[in-house]
Amino acid sequence: MAVYTPVSDIQLSDFLKDYALGDIISLTEITEGVENSNFILKTSLDNFILTLYEKRVSGDDLPFFMNLLSELHNQNINCPRPITNKNGDIINICAGKNATIVSFLDGKTAQFTNDSRCSEIGVVLAKLHLATSKLTAHRPNPLGPNSWLNIILDTDDSYTDLPPTLRAEATEQITELISHWPSSLPQSVIHADLFPNNAMFIEDKLTGIIDFYFACTDFYAYDLAICLNSWCFEADGRFNSQKAKKLIDSYQSVRPLNIDEINALPILSQGAAMRFFATRYFDWHHTPAGALVQRHDPLEYWTKITFLRDNADHALYGF
Repeated sequence: MAVYTPVSDIQLSDFLKDYALGDIISLTEITEGVENSNFILKTSLDNFILTLYEKRVSGDDLPFFMNLLSELHNQNINCPRPITNKNGDIINICAGKNATIVSFLDGKTAQFTNDSRCSEIGVVLAKLHLATSKLTAHRPNPLGPNSWLNIILDTDDSYTDLPPTLRAEATEQITELISHWPSSLPQSVIHADLFPNNAMFIEDKLTGIIDFYFACTDFYAYDLAICLNSWCFEADGRFNSQKAKKLIDSYQSVRPLNIDEINALPILSQGAAMRFFATRYFDWHHTPAGALVQRHDPLEYWTKITFLRDNADHALYGF
């Protein structure tokens, strides 16, 4: 989440006149993340999340995202529920941008991970995959392996403060990953961005998952790899195999992995790290100076790529 577009009192009042949400109490900016402008909307009726869509989120994709949330909510996946206006519309315009309102989830995003939280996220991820296996919706992954090289090469890093060899090294590594990428694994719609800041907890109890704006059709095991990379590396860069085992074991208690998924996990984890390195690399150089958001260091994920490449062993995950 982030804030790129401010919303004035007049703009908010004009937008909300078509909703039956009670009287406005407050609108508070959320400055986490890098993709959209997000606000906590408090009214006399309840709390909600108002999102204005920026950057990579296309208006053409919004019906997919909103329908996905509705379907998952109906299948008892704890996620935000889209709110319709008086005309039955979910997607509307606020401050000149496509905008939606969704229900508010209690709890706080995970500021740290532990064994219990990793177990919780493994269970909900598996339940999500079982739920999406029943859907007919399809959205190609716009940030899949074939996009990574273009993202790196399209980055204007003329005045980069990153290591000068990084671009060439990343290009070589992407080529190597693509040459070993699996072609056929179980798949359907995945979350594709289930980081700790997209999971809500009360103490160690998961209350829901948020931010489905990278959801797409891809391998279930790739979604799992994204979670392993974001939940199981410690702040000092060390990989915590115990957390990884907890996450995988809890996932398999709901949806067992097949042998092809297990065999592919090391390369999928490297690829999952490369995907986030590539977009962080781009954002590091192109985030607007006025955006109320902190850039994420691409070197964090380059370090993960290097570790995972040098430790491509199933024992890392407790197998």
